Amino acid sequence: MTLSTSRRAFAGIALVSALLLGCSSSPAHRAGVSEEGRKAAPDFTLIDANGRPVKLSDYKGKVVLLNFWATWCGPCKTEIPWFIEFEKTYKDRGFEVLGVSMDENGWQAVRPFVKKMAVNYQVVIGNDAVAQLYGGIEALPSTFLIDRDGRIASAHLGLVGRHDYEDEIRRLIAN
Repeated sequence: MTLSTSRRAFAGIALVSALLLGCSSSPAHRAGVSEEGRKAAPDFTLIDANGRPVKLSDYKGKVVLLNFWATWCGPCKTEIPWFIEFEKTYKDRGFEVLGVSMDENGWQAVRPFVKKMAVNYQVVIGNDAVAQLYGGIEALPSTFLIDRDGRIASAHLGLVGRHDYEDEIRRLIAN
């Protein structure tokens, strides 16, 4: 990475952080955005375990918990059972979880993990381009809650409490 590329990446991360974190008085690991200040979630297409393309824009009209994670990430392993439960509890109310694995070994690492954890939601393999769309994904887990209009309602960096997620999900599905 060249110095100018590094500076651009840092500037992009700073901009996204300012947009997301600057709109909230919450702790740095959690940033809510007022409804008026929400920005469109960047669209992407990634491939699922069956080789089918999955587009974020296909989820428009639903509340989406977009989770960037990896099989080796301890906090990710803590959150995944919560996300499995959220998918069961809120799916019929217009809610979906979409997991984006950032594992370098791709499906070779992810398939057995997903099976062992009995993940019941869509999982795709991420890449650097998609990570850059979301500010570079400097920490795992990184989770974004997206409203029914496809706008980022909140961003969570690192492990966040189950009840924090659930409170936000309930608010978003009620709208």
